[in-house]
Amino acid sequence: MSGLFAPEVRRRRVFYIPGYDPIHPRRYRELYRKEGAAQAAISGYQIALAPKHAGGPFGWHATATIGGDTCEADFEVLVWSDIVAASMGQSIPATYLQLLRTTATYVTSGSLFRLMRLRKGPMIAALYPIFALLLQLALALALGWVVGWAAMWVVPMFFGSNLVCTAVSLVVAAAILRRFRKADGRFYAYYLMHDYAHTAQLSGAYPPDLEARLAEFGDTIAAALEGAWDEVLVVGHSSGAHLAISILADLIRAGRVPATGPALGLLTLGQVVPMVSFLPRAQRLRGDLAFLSARDELAWVDVTAPGDGCAFALCDPVSVSGVAPPDKRWPLVLSAAFTKTLSPARWKALRWRFFRLHFQYLSAFDRPGDYDYFQITAGPTTLQTRYAGRNPSASRIERPVNRYKDTR
Repeated sequence: MSGLFAPEVRRRRVFYIPGYDPIHPRRYRELYRKEGAAQAAISGYQIALAPKHAGGPFGWHATATIGGDTCEADFEVLVWSDIVAASMGQSIPATYLQLLRTTATYVTSGSLFRLMRLRKGPMIAALYPIFALLLQLALALALGWVVGWAAMWVVPMFFGSNLVCTAVSLVVAAAILRRFRKADGRFYAYYLMHDYAHTAQLSGAYPPDLEARLAEFGDTIAAALEGAWDEVLVVGHSSGAHLAISILADLIRAGRVPATGPALGLLTLGQVVPMVSFLPRAQRLRGDLAFLSARDELAWVDVTAPGDGCAFALCDPVSVSGVAPPDKRWPLVLSAAFTKTLSPARWKALRWRFFRLHFQYLSAFDRPGDYDYFQITAGPTTLQTRYAGRNPSASRIERPVNRYKDTR
C-alpha cells in the first residue's frame, strides 16, 4: 500500500467513533474546537474549524498549518448514541436486575478475576457502580424503614398497622431511589452500570443492532477509501476502540481496502478491549484482534495512560487477550504519560476527575510529548510516518491473561 508511507498529507478524512455515550455528537466538535485552539497556542501552530466539506450527518472541517505545511481534514462522527440512549432507558428495578446479571456474567465466567490481574483502575471503575447502587438501595431501605417506624409511633391512629407502615417505608425508599437516579450526573452509577450491562448482555457478542450499525460504518469508511484522500484515519475512543477494530477487520477481510488507495490509520485511545474480549462469547472480537494485528494494510497505534483509571493502560489488547499470532505487528502501544505531559498544576487539578481524564487524549497538553491529537488528526504527516521507528512503551503489558482464546 504505497500511500501508507507518503511523507505528507494534504487532505485527510477522519472518522471518530465515540465510546458508550448518549450525548449528541456536537460535543466532540466543540471539544475539538476548544482544545485544538489551546494546543495550537501552546505548540505554536494554527488550526481553524469550519463546516465539513465531505458528506455524512455530523462532523466538521479543520485546516491546520504546522511547520509551514497546511493540511485539510474532514471529520465525521460515526454515531451510535441512539443505541446507547436506548440501552440506558431502563427502570430502576430493571437496572438492579442488570446489576445481578452483569455481575453473574463476569464472575461465573472467571473474567472478573483475570481482568484484575491487568490493571486496578478499570476494575475499580467496573466495581464502583455495583457498590454504589447497592449502597443507594441500602440507604433508601434504611431511611424508608426509619420513616415508617417513626410514623407508626408519632401518628398511631393512621400508621398503627404493620402493613401500612411497610407500605410507607417502601414508598419513601422508592422516592429516595428516584432522587439518586435523578442525581446520577454526579454519581455516574447508573451510567456505568448500563455501560457494563450493554457489554455483558450477550457475554461479549455484539448485539444485532450494533452489528448492523458497524456494517453501516464500514460502508462509510469504504467509500472514503475510494476517494482522493491522502489518509483515512479511524479514531476509536474507549468502547469505540473495539468497534473500530472490528470494522476495519471486516473491511480488510472483504477486500474493501484498495492497495493503491489512501493511507489507512487506526488510532485507539483509552481502550477497554479486555472488558469485552475476556468474555466467553467474544469470539468475533478476538478473531478481529488476531487478524488486524498482522495486517500491513494499515498502521495501528494504541495510546493509553496509567493516569487514566477508566482504561486498560498500556495493556496490548491483542496479547493480553491471548490471540497474538506469530506474525503480530500491531498495535504500537504508547503512553500519553499524563504525569509528564501535564504540568504539576494541571495534573493536580485533573488527577481525581476520572471521567475528565478519560477524555484527556482528545484534549490539549501543556507539556506535550510526541502524542498530539490535533497534529495526528489535522497535521501533514500520516500516522505511520509520525511513529515510524518509535519503540513501544517499555511498561506495556503483553502477557496473555484471558481464559477464552477461541476466535471466529
